[in-house]
Amino acid sequence: MGIIGSTLQPFKATAFQAGKDFFDVTDADLAGKWSVFFFYPADWTFVCPTELEDMGEKYGTLQAMGVEVYAVSTDTHFSHKAWHDHSDKISKLTFPFLGDQNHVLSNQFGVLREGVGLADRATFVVDPDGVIQIMEITCEGVGRNANELTRKIKAAQYVRANPGQVCPAAWEEGGDTLAPSLDLVGKI
Repeated sequence: MGIIGSTLQPFKATAFQAGKDFFDVTDADLAGKWSVFFFYPADWTFVCPTELEDMGEKYGTLQAMGVEVYAVSTDTHFSHKAWHDHSDKISKLTFPFLGDQNHVLSNQFGVLREGVGLADRATFVVDPDGVIQIMEITCEGVGRNANELTRKIKAAQYVRANPGQVCPAAWEEGGDTLAPSLDLVGKI
């Protein structure tokens, strides 16, 4: 079964978030909300802090759109806190970091690297019903773009709010959409 259109499975993970004590996040906490699971290979690395900083720059915009971001690696919540306390880039971030040292989330999303114990560089967008709507997985050396992710989430939210409409390639908020029908077949 493909992951797009599948439902988020039950989970519980301990989170670190700046300015808060450690706390648990479960699948029940996501009910009724848009969520981003932003998997990255490991704390204290190279491309990961650049991606997380980029995501941090869009975090306010995403929150205003009703979206919560969860950074996830197979490190512990203690490692997340230590990284936050010692890295100039990571110390600015205010979204939750989930510890997945038991690989529950990495396995559920199918991004655990066999024999390595690290998650792939992967992003999943989960809608308010717990259904996975968007996924992106890149190779180790290719960082993601939070602007593009934000655009995709806006499109997913538009499609959810406007049944019968779809967003074409490179769609931007306010742009033209399509209403799929036999009349459009072969005319686009």
